[in-house]
Amino acid sequence: MLSREPHKLGLRSGIGLVIADMAGVGVLTTSGFMVSQQTPGRILFAWLVGGVIALCGATAYGAIARVVARSGGEYRYLSDLLHPAAGYLAGWVSFLVGFSAPVAMAAYAAGAFAETIAPGLDARWVGGGIVVLSALVHGHGMHLSVRSQNALVALKLTLLVAFVIVGLLRGNHGLPEWPHTLAVTEGAANTGFMVSLVYIAFSYSGWNAAIYASEEFKDPVRDVPRAMRYGTLLVAGLYLAVNYVFVCNLEPARMMQWVAGDTQRVTLAHLVAVDWLGDAGASVMSAAIVVVLASSVSAMTLTGPRVYAAMAKDGLLPSAYKANEGKPPRIATMTQTLLVLGLLASQSFESLMKNVGAILTASTMLTAIAVFVVHRRAPEAERPKPLALVAAAIYAASSAGILYFTLSSSLTTVYWFLGVSAIVCAAYFIQRRATVSSTQV
Repeated sequence: MLSREPHKLGLRSGIGLVIADMAGVGVLTTSGFMVSQQTPGRILFAWLVGGVIALCGATAYGAIARVVARSGGEYRYLSDLLHPAAGYLAGWVSFLVGFSAPVAMAAYAAGAFAETIAPGLDARWVGGGIVVLSALVHGHGMHLSVRSQNALVALKLTLLVAFVIVGLLRGNHGLPEWPHTLAVTEGAANTGFMVSLVYIAFSYSGWNAAIYASEEFKDPVRDVPRAMRYGTLLVAGLYLAVNYVFVCNLEPARMMQWVAGDTQRVTLAHLVAVDWLGDAGASVMSAAIVVVLASSVSAMTLTGPRVYAAMAKDGLLPSAYKANEGKPPRIATMTQTLLVLGLLASQSFESLMKNVGAILTASTMLTAIAVFVVHRRAPEAERPKPLALVAAAIYAASSAGILYFTLSSSLTTVYWFLGVSAIVCAAYFIQRRATVSSTQV
């Protein structure tokens, strides 16, 4: 007789979920936004710093995951540890932009790489097709969802490792000198470095993916923290290798030509692959990257709706967003898909990366601070270890610095930040008033 027990996630699936959520559009594009002001060495150092910050975040979140072993991510953590209002705000940030914007960016990038193979394609339409297909898969059932996700993760790792190997075998190995960076002043370079960390922080976002589906793990207290740490370490090493290959093979003349042709600076990997493998080989590489990016879309389509389902369970969203036992949250998945398609049709790639990166940084910073609340309130056996407290302090301080430089250097990002905050606050007070009215009745 076939078992009817809901399919549960294990450590391997958890690590795969983190890798799939992290390794995607950011690693393939971010260095393209840094080449105008940073030297190759500073670019690699920025990726190393970003990896350390992400690992600190994963360590801090792991301390909370051992105490709050429930799905819902920042919404659940902040609701339980700080105040329901804080959790509500974090939940609505996830609902509006936290998942939908990264999915839209990964989908757009997949379409852009598809265009390098067949120039007649439209990046936004291809991306939209990937989004809809992913929603159909993850809306079907958890068993199919986990199996397809594990397969995509294995394929993604294989392809990214292959990219590094081909680059090391066929490309340049030494760090080049870029003459155009000599004209950049030290102050501008330092400011640019901090702003670049916003793009890199966005590229590393996803290290916390496992917390959004904690209740679907066999042993969440043990496996969720480990999945975040191990997945982040693997991705950080892969990111450094991929970007080493990038900076070693970016010729200044070719780089400027590419920037002029790809104003969104998405197809960086295709640019370097042409030099290694020729047009035909680069097309094969681009096809592989489309699959890698589709994996990212798939991972976030799996995790995002779980936040909305947790909010519905607490009465903060309509009950239709709830997930039945062993079933995926189909209405939540459909809603996120519609938001993604709207962003895909209306926003540019670079604006989404910078503006959403700042908003997500603020949300995760607040959650890292909650580690100190856990330390004060939890029983002694469950209190975070000193390493987790240090990691939380480093992550919170780094996030505050990144957020300051981002908001001070971009008025558009300030508008995004204030706009999303205003929508979220308005939604909270409307919901609160409705709850009070229903209670009085």
